[in-house]
Amino acid sequence: METGSKSESLNRNVAMSVRGGTGKKKQQGGIAGKVDSFVPRSEHNPRELRSWAKRTGFVSDYSGEAGTSGSAKFEALERRREGSSPKIEIDPVVGRTRQNEIVPESHGGATRGENGAVFDGRGRKEKENEGGERKVGFNGNGNGHGVSAVAPVNEEKEGEEGNGDVKVNVFPEGEEVGDGGWQGPLGLKCGLKENPGIVSLIYYGLQHYLSLAGSLVLIPLVMIPVMGGTDKDTATVISTMLFLSGITTILHSYLGTRLPLVQGSSFVYLAPALVIINAQEYRNLTEHKFRHIMRELQGAIIVGSVFQCILGFSGLMSILLRLINPIVVAPTVAAVGLAFFSYGFPQAGTCPEITIPQIALVLIFTLVPLSLTIIWIYASFLTAGGAYNYKGCNPDIPSSNILLDACRKHAYTMKHCRTDVSNALSTAAWVRMPYPLQWGIPIFHFRTSIIMVIVSLVASVDSVGTYRATSLQVNSRPPTPGVVSRGIALEGFCSILAGLWGSGTGATTLTENMHTIDVTKVASRKVVVVGAAFLIMFSFIGKVGALLASIPLALAASVLCFMWALTAALGLSNLQYSQSASFRNITIVGVSLFLGMSIPAYFQQYQAESSLVLPSYLVPYAAAASSGPFRSGIKQLDFAINALMSLNMVVTLLVAFLLDNTVPGSQEERGVYQWSRAEDIATDPSQQSEYSLPKKVARCCCRFKCLGV
Repeated sequence: METGSKSESLNRNVAMSVRGGTGKKKQQGGIAGKVDSFVPRSEHNPRELRSWAKRTGFVSDYSGEAGTSGSAKFEALERRREGSSPKIEIDPVVGRTRQNEIVPESHGGATRGENGAVFDGRGRKEKENEGGERKVGFNGNGNGHGVSAVAPVNEEKEGEEGNGDVKVNVFPEGEEVGDGGWQGPLGLKCGLKENPGIVSLIYYGLQHYLSLAGSLVLIPLVMIPVMGGTDKDTATVISTMLFLSGITTILHSYLGTRLPLVQGSSFVYLAPALVIINAQEYRNLTEHKFRHIMRELQGAIIVGSVFQCILGFSGLMSILLRLINPIVVAPTVAAVGLAFFSYGFPQAGTCPEITIPQIALVLIFTLVPLSLTIIWIYASFLTAGGAYNYKGCNPDIPSSNILLDACRKHAYTMKHCRTDVSNALSTAAWVRMPYPLQWGIPIFHFRTSIIMVIVSLVASVDSVGTYRATSLQVNSRPPTPGVVSRGIALEGFCSILAGLWGSGTGATTLTENMHTIDVTKVASRKVVVVGAAFLIMFSFIGKVGALLASIPLALAASVLCFMWALTAALGLSNLQYSQSASFRNITIVGVSLFLGMSIPAYFQQYQAESSLVLPSYLVPYAAAASSGPFRSGIKQLDFAINALMSLNMVVTLLVAFLLDNTVPGSQEERGVYQWSRAEDIATDPSQQSEYSLPKKVARCCCRFKCLGV
């Protein structure tokens, strides 16, 4: 076989053939079969790996991640035939027997096979052209992680195929395409670069964002009432979030990592926002309280986002990636979801007759909008039927103005359970376009800026784990460190936009993307862009934001119970990329999560100096920042340190980062992330189109090598 003509088409597959026929001569040492490479056949079934492994006793230690075995592990089966020999041990990277057919040879650090094929130090086959120049016919990293492929050493002659010929595909979940590229996993309806047509684009685009509705629109329902905003303010903020999510997602799809990831308001920013909202100086404000707090949040978000931009554009993120691994990402992201346990069911439990069915339906359908619509209609019937009517009590009267003790007791229930208490639909305009500085000029303070700088670092760690996991979901090579830096830098820029427009939180990659791709089976970049265009269109219709702002608070809390639990679960799922059974890893994750919950509880126990009675779920955030135990005499610094130490995700990140990078452990045990190398991506045309910037943009940014350009 001519190596030059076949190596490209085999760039992502390893084809191996095992012959065990009785008519063939047994090799020295009792090995009854010879292992050779074969050209893939069109009728090749990747699932033959299981049957081949059972017959040969092969146990794969190959994986796309360090320290993990392949997708299927098989017990070694000894062949009990006369003259049987030990099992054939096959190198999972090169696809040949270990040290039987490949022997060292002094060739500049390379090895040579028995048929003259030359392999470099990484197990990559080198091919020689007519001029004697050697070329690598297989892309992969130095330690065998990532995607590997070996071109066959010799072409099989016709008529020599035995009955025992079996070909093994290292990637049983994908399939090779004719141009040498790689198509997504067989379970995906739509791959990364596929265009399913205009009708399917619209359908899948709406489906993709509907599954993320809980993350996109429910954060304002938690924040704005606490800030003293009206129903109209809530509707405006929701419309602003939809607009920013659409804009930032399109930017990320073309200028960021180019993975099918949705950008939007993240739960990472919710806890620090609540800390700033409940600062002591804002508790007694009555006039323009909402606008003043929003401007404070805008200034803090802008400063934190500038730091994130510097982290990405300077290339510092590429260096920091060496210290960010699954053992750090997993507990940090999990802590983001677990931090809100005091809000979840205590709020949802106000109306168990509608919230418990809501949680059950979310678990059954997995699509939030469908279950929310069903229960919302059900709650409307309860409201119309008088289930939440109390004699002499008017739900339109604020609880602070209610004089009767009996009505004051039921005011909380009426506000959270009734579907007619919001006046957002009646006050919102039909057409309204969000614009920058709509709440006023941002306010910059040192104390809040420091908080958001650290929170932006947490958001970056969250995004790193999402980038890695999503790239494996769509069956692509992991991005290079430069591409990751580019994505983080763009997230910082998008958060600056969020600060200017005034959404109350920064914009980052939504961790729930992984769950969405797994449920919808759609990973097309174009689908995400089309869905983002619909978000922008909906943001201009004021009644859409008003309708979403009318969701009863109890229903929103029940949906958030699912979303926060999902965030915690997705965070812990990163442990699959490490040796999760390792006592070292178990200890680090356990200690990080426990201290991440316990240390903030210590800071949160200090009571706030205020005569106002706060809801129970706000007491921890109100107590720590203004009345925490850290006292240096500098009020701005005291506020920042007490606030940061009261945030579960910040403490968890600090503990996990320290332990994972100091406690001894091998790279395989820690599951150190293996990122693609720029030279590997450059030599694979199918991978260039996945992460490379558009040509015109790349020409303008050709000097920024640290951004993977």
